This record gives sequence, C-alpha cells and structure tokens, in this order.
Amino acid sequence: MASKINTYEKSREWFDRATKVIPSGVYGHLGPAEGCFIPVSSFPLMGDRAKGSYFWDVDGNRFIDYMCAYGPNVLGYNDPDVDAAALEQAKKGNCMTSPSYKMVELAELMVDTVNCADWAFFAKNGNDVTTAAIMAARAATHRKKIIFVNGFYHGVAPWTQKIDYPGVLPEDVANNLYVDWNDFEQLEKTVAENEGEVAAFISTPYLHGNFADNVLPADGYWQKVRKLCTEKGIVLIVDDVRAGFRLDLAGSDHFYGIEADMICFCKAIANGWNVSCLCGKDFLKSAVSSLSYTGSYWMSAIPFAAGIACINKMKELNLPVLLREKALKVTGALKAAAENNGFDLRVSGEPALFYLRIANDDSLVLHQEWISEMVKRGVFMTSHHNHFLNASLTDEDIKQTAEIADEAFKAVAKNHPDLF
Repeated sequence: MASKINTYEKSREWFDRATKVIPSGVYGHLGPAEGCFIPVSSFPLMGDRAKGSYFWDVDGNRFIDYMCAYGPNVLGYNDPDVDAAALEQAKKGNCMTSPSYKMVELAELMVDTVNCADWAFFAKNGNDVTTAAIMAARAATHRKKIIFVNGFYHGVAPWTQKIDYPGVLPEDVANNLYVDWNDFEQLEKTVAENEGEVAAFISTPYLHGNFADNVLPADGYWQKVRKLCTEKGIVLIVDDVRAGFRLDLAGSDHFYGIEADMICFCKAIANGWNVSCLCGKDFLKSAVSSLSYTGSYWMSAIPFAAGIACINKMKELNLPVLLREKALKVTGALKAAAENNGFDLRVSGEPALFYLRIANDDSLVLHQEWISEMVKRGVFMTSHHNHFLNASLTDEDIKQTAEIADEAFKAVAKNHPDLF
C-alpha cells in the first residue's frame, strides 16, 4: 500500500507567526534558510511531540527520525530511565547558588568512562567546549595559532568561521591555519613553517562534513598526528561533539587508537537534556582552571542527573555495537532499494553516523529530490548532512524505512525517465 503524502498547513501557520517575532522564523540548521530543506514545502517546520524513534509535527504527521534532533537523541526520545532521573532531580533543585553534588558524580563518571580524561569541565553547547579547549590550549602553550582541517565545523564562535561571514572580523581568524584531511605531509609542513607558534591541532575523529562523502582516517594517520603534536608541544584536540559515544564509549580518539589531550562532548551525553563536557589530560587542568569562562546555566543539576543515567544505560546496552548493527541494517536496506530502482546510492562515514549520496549524476538534484520524497512519506532525513540513529530504532522501523525508500526512488525515477 502506498504511503500517505504529508501536508503541512499548521506547520506553515506557525512558521509565519515565528517570522514575525524570531529572526529567520526558525534559525540555524533546523530552519529552512540553512537546513537544506529542498524544497521547503516537503518538510515540517514545527514539531509537537516525540517518543522513541519518532517525532510528530504540528499537523500530526509522524516521522521515523534519522536526524535524532541532529544527534542528542541517542537512546530514544523521552527515554524513561533518563527522564525519570531528570525529573527526580527537578524535585530537589536545578539552578542553585551552590552547584549540586550531581556535577561531581557526572564528572567522576566521565573520567571513569572517557579513556583520555583526567578531569571534566561542563557547559551547555558544543561550541562552549570547543572554545574552552582552544582558549586552554593557548593559555597552556602561550601560542596563538590553531590548525584546522578543511571542511571543519567546530561551532559558531568567530574563531570557527571565515573572513567573509557576516559579523566576523579578519583578526578573529588571523591565527587560523588550514590543512587537508588525511594529508599528514601537509600538516607536518604547516607545523614546520610555523615552528613554535602552533597552540593546537583540532579535528573531528573523521571527516564528517556536509555536502561531501565522509572520509575515515587513513591507516596510521592519527598515530602520526599524535606523535607530531607530542614532539612539537602542540595540544591535540578531538572534537567529539557529533560522534562522541556513538563509536566508542571511551571516546572516538580511543576508537582510532590514540589519546587526545582534550576531547569535546555534547550531543549524546544526556539524551537531549542540555549539557556539554570538555575532558582532558592532567597537564591542562590548571590552564582550564585559569580561564574566565562560565555561563548562567552551566551548573544546572537536572542535565547532570540525566547524563549519569544516560551514560550508564549506554554502557548497559553496549551502545556503539548496537548502533553499528542497526546502522548496517538501515544502510543495507537503503542500498538495496536504490539498486532495485537503478540508483547508485553511496554510503560513507562510520555506520552509526552514515552519510548518503546518490551518485547517478554530478549535481545534487536527484539526491535532494529523493530525500524530499522520503520526508513527505514519513522518513525524516536531510540532504547533505550525516544521519544519526538511536537505540530505540526497531527492525519494523527499518523495514518501513526500506519500503518508503523504494517508493521514493520510484517517484524520482518517474520524474526523470531520461535517466532510467
């Protein structure tokens, strides 16, 4: 039976109201201006509720969600164990003049869980902890320059952006250096050309940027990077905000066989309750302590309680293995549906954060059209971003995803008879 095609009348009404009182209506990657919603008419813009692997928009359309709130949903929306811990803490207190002891318990758990961690420093967003890591590296080394990998995304602070971006000054990025992913010789040359001036090398564990196939580290790449940074006194920072805990509960640096000096976590810590964490080596503890850096809600207790419950449950589930198994089923089913309809669907990156691209033509049009047809039928994906899974995804969800994928491929093929 053909799937129902979604309509979004109430979503548009709410979005129209939003544009009158909120810049862009819905901003950032969750909004139509930046979210690769092509065409916008195929996508919901306002949600109503969520549970497990699903969310419902204000029009009552249900979606099997492969974006998982862009990562925070790791166990399933409204996980009963995590939410029970959060709500129990809410009865006792959240933002208080003195921080809750739950902060200490979560820090101890992070240090016990994350392989390279001697300490844990909490904030709210990924950007908070990547910025803290850069500041700490500069404080510890008394150097200015930072090396980035081209295609990076480390947040929205001015130091993470480009000269021609609105509001960004040339001096904000004057000390940024750029190298290509997996090109160790280029990195080595850049370090030599800036001898004694590089404070840190910051990178995600593998290249999981947008608009391009994701690329895993070459054999031995991270080991050579680690050795170079140690020899040159450069702080090695792994941005694990997106991939953290999905590849390895001990950290993605551990997954790839090294130890970072500092590692940044956020999305999967507390299953949607807002907390981020910077972990690091003991030799950087005093540098982090020296920072004048805090926030009004950084010590709120509810997310700490949620984080404790989430991490413990991820351990019980052996989450990285579980997500890999589910992801291989999903991507295998999608590739089969593509092949059955004459499409070349490329899957890249680590399975738990898979990236998709239809390679039948050099443009992005076919892929965007297929994603649009998926969303209209109740499978939420986005066109040019990696996807996420959560532990609540069932085999029935995967079966339904495959059936909808087949319908969506057929719809695209029908629109392009010259190609098929």
